[in-house]
Amino acid sequence: MTDGQRADGGPVRTCILSRAESPRDGLIRLALSPDGEVLPDVRAKAPGRGAWIGVGRAELEASAKKLRGALSRAFKTNDLRIPGDLGDRIAAQLERALLDRLGLEAKAGHVVIGGERIEKAGRSGKLHLLLHASDAGADGSRKLDQALRVGNDREGSGDTGFTLPLTRTILSLALGRENVVHVGLTGPKAAARVSEALSRWLHFIGPDPDPKPCEMASQGASGAGGDETNDEQTGI
Repeated sequence: MTDGQRADGGPVRTCILSRAESPRDGLIRLALSPDGEVLPDVRAKAPGRGAWIGVGRAELEASAKKLRGALSRAFKTNDLRIPGDLGDRIAAQLERALLDRLGLEAKAGHVVIGGERIEKAGRSGKLHLLLHASDAGADGSRKLDQALRVGNDREGSGDTGFTLPLTRTILSLALGRENVVHVGLTGPKAAARVSEALSRWLHFIGPDPDPKPCEMASQGASGAGGDETNDEQTGI
């Protein structure tokens, strides 16, 4: 494993599988537990030597033999155990990191929920990221997408919010509110932090057959919603 720095001084790490170099924030760190088990450390805070991967779950799971050898070299030991569900554990940690980030931004006052509040923020140009639950209704999502385009002066562009591979139940639990179907980020830095956590997760889990992301000029990816029965949330 090779470590280095970018031209701007930021840390660079090398994926132990692909050998591609990347800023450490774009990779996933693996750590070795005291009993020799390889564990995900997506927040990169565990003590000791780490190994970095930049591949998705499918490639990780298809590289079992190569992974063992690469990890042995990175940790300088053959006495290690790779759990069979390592990919699932990484995905779960990345999802948790995204939800925790949303919760932190909500506490800081950068999150808006509730259809009317999000629409108002969108039309006034204050919405920097729009997220829809996977079971959001198409009509409600289209209405908010339109507000986003109006506020960004991009009518006719086709820009939309992003449909998460997460249901309203999960979003509601993460934000401590009932029936959270749509989420708006009103601060550019907050939107960037959430987008980064989202991108890391999506890059690892790979394309989802339900949400269909596509590139969007203002905020990255977009998608369509599902059924929705009630969108009477309170705002944060």
